[in-house]
Amino acid sequence: MDKLGMMKIKKGRNLILVEVGVVCAIALILILIMPVLLSDFRLNLLGRFLSLAIVALGIDLIWGYAGLLSLGHGIFFGLGGYAIAMYLKLQVPMGELPDFMALYGVVELPGFWRPFSSFPLSMAAVVMIPGLLAGLLGYLVFRNRIKGVYFSILTQAAIIVFFNFFNGQQQFFNGTNGLIDFTTFPPLSWGINGSGAIVSDSKTQFVFYVLTVIFLAAIYGLCRWLTSGRFGRLLIAIRDDESRVRFSGYDPTDFKVLVFAVSGAIAGIAGAFYTVQSGSVSPRSMDIGFSIEMVIWVAVGGRATLVGAVVGTLLVRMAQTFLSEQFPEVWVFFQGALFLIVVTVLPDGILGGIKRLLTHFGFRKTLITYPSIEEAPEVQLEKEELEHK
Repeated sequence: MDKLGMMKIKKGRNLILVEVGVVCAIALILILIMPVLLSDFRLNLLGRFLSLAIVALGIDLIWGYAGLLSLGHGIFFGLGGYAIAMYLKLQVPMGELPDFMALYGVVELPGFWRPFSSFPLSMAAVVMIPGLLAGLLGYLVFRNRIKGVYFSILTQAAIIVFFNFFNGQQQFFNGTNGLIDFTTFPPLSWGINGSGAIVSDSKTQFVFYVLTVIFLAAIYGLCRWLTSGRFGRLLIAIRDDESRVRFSGYDPTDFKVLVFAVSGAIAGIAGAFYTVQSGSVSPRSMDIGFSIEMVIWVAVGGRATLVGAVVGTLLVRMAQTFLSEQFPEVWVFFQGALFLIVVTVLPDGILGGIKRLLTHFGFRKTLITYPSIEEAPEVQLEKEELEHK
């Protein structure tokens, strides 16, 4: 390998080390400093926002890099939430059923509920159920080469099905009310008579908050790893021109199914963390509007950046909280104006706008690209040579 190649590798490694250091520093600030500055209520809100940032990372992975605009990611988010909620609802004395089941005449625990009495199986379900469902749905869709707006419509249709299913199952999932009133969390040792930590206790919520920060950093690292190498370049190639990827000998279906399954699993993890910190899960998490809002977070921050997904989620959710508290009657209009301003003034999101400013003032080099292969200078030269023959 020549000297120039070695210098590029060394520069790449240095950038990775810098990014790892920045992520670790931010995580330490969130864990060590923010709890001192914020009240328990505000810290809990921040924890929820960070859990939503996790699902935004998954959406940026498939939309920003693979060009798959999913408007139904609330399915996987909700399934992860229900998986952990079912485990928490089963923390009752032996022989008893979750409180809501008695209201609907259920006398025996349904068979599909029983595995959720195990903590390891429940944690596996948080990841595996959304991930496998996303992989199955992706396979059925992508093998038929359905993409673009048709894919988005299909994800919306799927979320309607799941929303109506969970909404109508009162005896199994408490219908519209969802699963609420969690009591203890046995994996943590403190609590009444050693039965487990009280879910609503500030100490327990702080543990959930810390775990959310750790998982957010880890999932960011996973997404960065997936998008920085050969796999990431293939995703971008599929996004920009899927036909050329297929003609190059790769099967785009396999890559799209895999990345969609990973994104679904990430959404399930986010749903679980949001559920334990909000104290409930309901079919509202599978509402179409909520799934569209997830896409808006990524668009505001800047797609295909990963960092933008996190920044956009935190900014939008914090703005919603502030506006709803200060202007409870008109805050929705402020929210709509914010989205319009971002779309019109910053079409590439906040990070995209910052990059353009840096390029304009000469702090970033402009990458020369061509919208079609026919406009590349080499192709033009070959074309002229052929015409003169």
